[in-house]
Amino acid sequence: MDSSFPIRKIIHVDMDAFYASVEQHDNPSLKGKPIAVGGEHRGVVSAASYEARKYGVRSAMPSKTAKEKCPHIIFVHPRFARYKEISKQIREIFHEYTDLVEPLSLDEAYLDVTENKKDIESANQIAKEIRQKIFEKTGLTASAGISVNKFLAKVASDINKPNGQKTIHPDRIEGFLEELPVEKFYGVGRVTANKMFSLGIYKGKDLKKKTLEELVKLFGKSGSYYYNVVRGIHHSEVKPHRIQKSVAVERTFFEDLFDDQAINEKLEHLSQELHQRLQKNNILGRSLTLKIKYKDFSLFTRSFTKEEYFTSPEQYFNTGKKLWELRPFDKPVRLLGLSLSHLNTEEKKQVSIQLKIPFEEFED
Repeated sequence: MDSSFPIRKIIHVDMDAFYASVEQHDNPSLKGKPIAVGGEHRGVVSAASYEARKYGVRSAMPSKTAKEKCPHIIFVHPRFARYKEISKQIREIFHEYTDLVEPLSLDEAYLDVTENKKDIESANQIAKEIRQKIFEKTGLTASAGISVNKFLAKVASDINKPNGQKTIHPDRIEGFLEELPVEKFYGVGRVTANKMFSLGIYKGKDLKKKTLEELVKLFGKSGSYYYNVVRGIHHSEVKPHRIQKSVAVERTFFEDLFDDQAINEKLEHLSQELHQRLQKNNILGRSLTLKIKYKDFSLFTRSFTKEEYFTSPEQYFNTGKKLWELRPFDKPVRLLGLSLSHLNTEEKKQVSIQLKIPFEEFED
């Protein structure tokens, strides 16, 4: 631990299988059954109930694969307006305790309760109260992690899921991290974990043996992050106003597209929709990215950045067509997306709402 920085009290609250739990709550006949929120035939799983997870069904998994893993799974069409309504209720509870709330998505957020509105000394007690109020107001359960920084709180919130909480006390951080499996470290994905395994790094204590230079050489910029967090060092503050860095619109198609005319029609529609969303929030950007997902689920993205801002749907469309022509494969397309980054929000530091499209909002 770095004693030169003040010790904060950070809570990470994470709703349990949020979308799926909402559906089970609103439709009691679904309780206790394996359900997936998403499209049954051509979509992907946005969320899976705990009953479905026992069969290996996970968010972002193709619906076809989910059906193979769990033949009796029940697909439910997502209702994002309902999820946002409940998310708003949950955030109102957070703000009863602190205004330092950093939402990560509809179903999770960081809270800094070092100084809180109710002058409660124990962050553990605050987390208990918040989880109880969420249950009383929405009928849904939440899990929480409590510690001195965002990294540790995030890791802790997964330990006693669902409907539990875990506190990592300052004097126990070192021992906790040394015994923590590396795949449980927030920011270590499956590919990185496998690479670490191949290097004989299985737990935090193994990771800790590596020097900063070794980790940077092995993992690039992420190496310094791993070096610090395994020592409990993570100084990122809870930021109530996260600056939006991109706006995206995407569509998964019921039938695969192949010919240029059909692609152009979809690109035109996406360009119009992107422009409307940007205009609504007074957002401009300089970098346009085309995303293509093929029938075999392989992914291709290509970007183009201008000196000045994009200002019209025609510009998005014409640039999108040029990026389409740069694609490496002539294969059937199941998804197209356009996104804009290098936004004026970064200059103006204005607060914007993250814009998402159904079937691309996944939860852990």
